[in-house]
Amino acid sequence: MPIFSVFRYNPEDGSDAFFQEFEVPEKKGMAVLEGLYYILENLDATLAFRSSCRQGVCGSCAMHINGQYRLACETQVAKMGNFVRIRPLAHMTVIRDLVVDMEPFFRQYEAIKPYLIPAEEPGDREYIQSQKDRRRIDHYVDCILCGACYGSCPVVATDEKYLGPHALMKGLRFVDDSRDGAAYERLAYLSTDNGIFRCHTIFNCQQVCPKDLDPTGAIGKLKMKSVWAKLRGKLPKTG
Repeated sequence: MPIFSVFRYNPEDGSDAFFQEFEVPEKKGMAVLEGLYYILENLDATLAFRSSCRQGVCGSCAMHINGQYRLACETQVAKMGNFVRIRPLAHMTVIRDLVVDMEPFFRQYEAIKPYLIPAEEPGDREYIQSQKDRRRIDHYVDCILCGACYGSCPVVATDEKYLGPHALMKGLRFVDDSRDGAAYERLAYLSTDNGIFRCHTIFNCQQVCPKDLDPTGAIGKLKMKSVWAKLRGKLPKTG
């Protein structure tokens, strides 16, 4: 019977954080998230964690499980062994137990303007995109904003103004979108002190991404695009 060692913390009662162990009966195909629900429903109704789709789509159940950031709904207990240690995402304030305040994460995402900015008023005209152009951004569209890359990034740990791997990779998604008309404005913002050149190329974000995306590679492409645009005088000045 696996032992779940779960991070517990309730800032409202003034006590220190600790790990609490639970015995969870395992069944074939059991995911870590299912084990957490077993604890909630049968052992301790005060346990707090996030989940929604249970199918690896929403990203809300990203946690630090046995030394690596993973989606709890996709992580098989059988592959974790008889001891499963679960912590919340790092670099964000713990609200309670495994629930963290995602506001900084989404604030940085919002800062890169994650929406299309057309070069001109579209009016009634439809912006057509070829299949070839769409394939250029396929890899980055698949990001589910789970926060695993953000929690694993050592730069985020030391610089709260750093945009983070999730926001920078999404920035490339719009820079490379054939329908977007603000590529150089985006590059100018992404290449400021808190952007792409703050990345230390540690590859943590690449290793933990549950969708096998490559934020580090995306940041590298943005660096090259930024330098190319800068040398040709195409980058507008930023405030």
